[in-house]
Amino acid sequence: MWRRGLFALVAFAACTGGDGSESRVRSFDFGPFDIGPTEENVDLCVQLTLHNTETVYVNTVELTTGPGFHHSNWFFVPEHIFAGEDGTFNCDDRNWDLAAAAATGGVFFAQSTQSTSEVQAFPAGYAIPLPPKTKLIAQLHLLNTGDEPLHVEPTIELTTLPEAEVTGKLAGISMEFHPLSLPPRKQSRFTVDCDLDPLHEQNLGRAPDFNIYYTLAHYHEYGTKLSVEALTADGTPTTVYTTTGAIGDSLGGQLDPVFSMAGNTRLRLSCEYYNSTDSMIYYGNGDGEMCVFLAFSDSPWLWGGGVLDTTPEPTSGVDEGGVMSFTRNCTVFSREAY
Repeated sequence: MWRRGLFALVAFAACTGGDGSESRVRSFDFGPFDIGPTEENVDLCVQLTLHNTETVYVNTVELTTGPGFHHSNWFFVPEHIFAGEDGTFNCDDRNWDLAAAAATGGVFFAQSTQSTSEVQAFPAGYAIPLPPKTKLIAQLHLLNTGDEPLHVEPTIELTTLPEAEVTGKLAGISMEFHPLSLPPRKQSRFTVDCDLDPLHEQNLGRAPDFNIYYTLAHYHEYGTKLSVEALTADGTPTTVYTTTGAIGDSLGGQLDPVFSMAGNTRLRLSCEYYNSTDSMIYYGNGDGEMCVFLAFSDSPWLWGGGVLDTTPEPTSGVDEGGVMSFTRNCTVFSREAY
């Protein structure tokens, strides 16, 4: 079972880095959560109000959880959205909706599957700007796969920069493939190709030219690989990011060097799995699978895309050398970030 708890401010301190720049650290604890043997809970959200009267520039986020804290997605939204007190609450009680959070605020942070410690750090001078009167909301996925109860007391720490030290503002890019159907006893691949050029031309009057600084993959225990490629107008691909890490590993990090979208018009997401069971596996929590990519770029627009419906069967798969491959058309959306 879980216990309702309020966020508690642990520290708010100013410090000076080795390069002479000033940063501020705000640390919060939340919960605690008691998770019984084999218990799973996907109904909980948590809220943290920043009480900021000016824009806050976040350079680093560090989440420390523990076993049983399977995953969490964090968003920033205006204070009046999903109104209620800080702390843990049932998501349905406030009509929590991930798409509404992305539309009214933006993606802030995501935890790798079952990673007990995750750091999202940007290069010096780069930060996510959080407007005045902002709060953070996370949707939690708690899962205890063991036979013993778990007690978890998570903390989240934000390192912010004074405005004078900010040299670049970052905003989220997200891509997903929802209608997964992993054939039993087979390797499978799900791919979606998203053309950003039409909306980029409409919004900014030019082809994509932003840089990508940070990337993160999300899949569950049957995932074997996630890759993202940038493609030119004639279809020439270049790898942006790829990982074959397992759950429990941190699947996010800075790109070094950063990736420039200049000369490219599309992003292509591909997720691969091996289903070792005798049953079809679909998109979902627990025993289900996911295919999600998150990145942060210096584009002044938020970008999202992928296959977002929940129809179980994506298409008829094609056997490509023993790998069942599935593709679907992409829906792309964007809005001004700041």
